[in-house]
Amino acid sequence: MKLNPEDITRILKAQIQQYEKKVKLTEIGTVLTVGDGIAQVYGLDACVSNELLAFPENVFGMALNLDKDKVTVVLLGDDSLIHEGDVVKRTGKVVSVPVGEALLGRVVDALGAPLDGKGPISVHDYYPIERPAAGIIERERVSVPLQTGIKAIDSMIPIGRGQRELIIGDRQTGKTTIAIDTIINQKNENVICVYVAIGQQQNKLAQVAEKLKQNGALDYTVIVAATAAEPAPLQYIVPYTGCTMAEFFMEQGRDVLIVYDDLSKHAVAYRTLSLLIRRPPGREAYPGDVFYLHSRLLERGVRLSKSHGGGSITALPIIETQAGDISAYIPTNVISITDGQIYLETELFHEGIIPAVNPGISVSRVGGTAQIPAMRKISGRLKLLYSQYNELASFAQFGSDLDISTRRRLTQGRCIVEALKQSETSPVPVEKQVCLFHAVLSRDFTEIAVDKVQDFEQFLYEQMDEQQKDILTAIRQNGTLSEEEQDTLNNAIERAKKSFINKLSNSI
Repeated sequence: MKLNPEDITRILKAQIQQYEKKVKLTEIGTVLTVGDGIAQVYGLDACVSNELLAFPENVFGMALNLDKDKVTVVLLGDDSLIHEGDVVKRTGKVVSVPVGEALLGRVVDALGAPLDGKGPISVHDYYPIERPAAGIIERERVSVPLQTGIKAIDSMIPIGRGQRELIIGDRQTGKTTIAIDTIINQKNENVICVYVAIGQQQNKLAQVAEKLKQNGALDYTVIVAATAAEPAPLQYIVPYTGCTMAEFFMEQGRDVLIVYDDLSKHAVAYRTLSLLIRRPPGREAYPGDVFYLHSRLLERGVRLSKSHGGGSITALPIIETQAGDISAYIPTNVISITDGQIYLETELFHEGIIPAVNPGISVSRVGGTAQIPAMRKISGRLKLLYSQYNELASFAQFGSDLDISTRRRLTQGRCIVEALKQSETSPVPVEKQVCLFHAVLSRDFTEIAVDKVQDFEQFLYEQMDEQQKDILTAIRQNGTLSEEEQDTLNNAIERAKKSFINKLSNSI
């Protein structure tokens, strides 16, 4: 078959018209140096801060310093797999993590990968770990209580939904225990919980997960962990990862509680990174932006207005002090950012007062607005009597010649201290707390010996459950008591005291 020149021309023109020009442009760089989890990369001129960069061997990094002629990258994987001269590719994405309902009940790392051996996590959405905090117009005043189930906190240092309340104290004073007990108390409160473990030992993390599981709290909790064995970059990003996962639920109009355990180790990890990338050190060798490190994290704790969904994130950051020094650099920074602090004292802990909360220097800047009216009515008097007792006790130890009134107030103060004691993983519902403090603040409560106060507490709870369920329901649902209900409660407490005293006298 002989083709004419015109046919050949027509076929070539048709092929040219149908040809699609596809060019894929990828910006690549070259590793200059690598070591200690830090890589210096040349050639990524258009790279942006916090961008995810792809290295060989499926290792990723995050751009942290953008210099004129190079980019400093913190590696989120094994740096021994990376060598000088390796090719680095931009992904065009910032570091993002999976979010969704499937994370509930799981233990994940700083990038959202499972650590609990329960298989992969099926999610469809990914959020960047660095997100701007809600603006002023989107926020609502903190006024809805977040019940911790801890008597000393709910009565004197109340926490509201959307608040940032610092837990501060020396090591081994019960900071994590307070946070875990608060999570356990959310079982019937319809609150999602996120526990962020920063730089902890793996056995401690396993204990926390087991404790939550035993108390039925793991089902509504996400545990996000970067243990002490993880590199500093993962410890640096893990609180932002946890906050991003919490924001997913908040944007659905739900209430979330997030615990950062602890931000002291987070600051140390960031200091390590900053020194490795040669940022100028400041006070205590921390970089100059260490305040911004925590402020941009904690400002994401918020209660949204109803027009923006009405969800909230309540943050409980934990700070470890050295020898009770709350004037150190990191503690003062976080105190200035948060809405109050719960201070745990080593001396109280050693005296057997658990939780070792010192109400004298602990404070909630939200105050009574985060309490139900029934608790607010008695909390002021409770804190006043507790403070007066501490002052009297310090003077009473220097002399034994005390008048009757002073001795009575000292006895009442000891009863209050006993009533505030509480063992771990045993949260008390707020309605029962109200009944207990009504009893403790009554004038003739000193008829009960100090060492029998905790026995009376359990006896009172049993009596209220059996005979006064209506009163408990009224406090729980309405948050307040009518005059008639108040009289009924007082009469029930009097009967319980008499029954308890008779029970003690018969057992002797």
